[in-house]
Amino acid sequence: MARRPFGEFEHILLYAVLHLQDHDDGASGAAVRRLIEARTGRVASPGAIYTALDRLETRGFVRSKLGDPTPERGGKRKRLYRLSAAGSAALRDAESVLNSMARPARAKR
Repeated sequence: MARRPFGEFEHILLYAVLHLQDHDDGASGAAVRRLIEARTGRVASPGAIYTALDRLETRGFVRSKLGDPTPERGGKRKRLYRLSAAGSAALRDAESVLNSMARPARAKR
């Protein structure tokens, strides 16, 4: 059985990116943070979000690009994240393992 490639927080982050990635051509760290707090009640610092996203990008699970400058940010560009093919596969594998463990074991005959 394959080892889970990420922990619970990273798992949650990947799902947040997945849900947000088609908005504004990618998921911003701030939007990821808001979604996680809204759906889980878990409060995460911006530093924790960006550190984990950077780690996931280094490992090939997400990719990022800089968006267009916006007046609301004083011309500063947002970093936008998208799930990579490896990230999608890792989420599917992790979900399969968790579903397998959640099912009751069959009785031996």
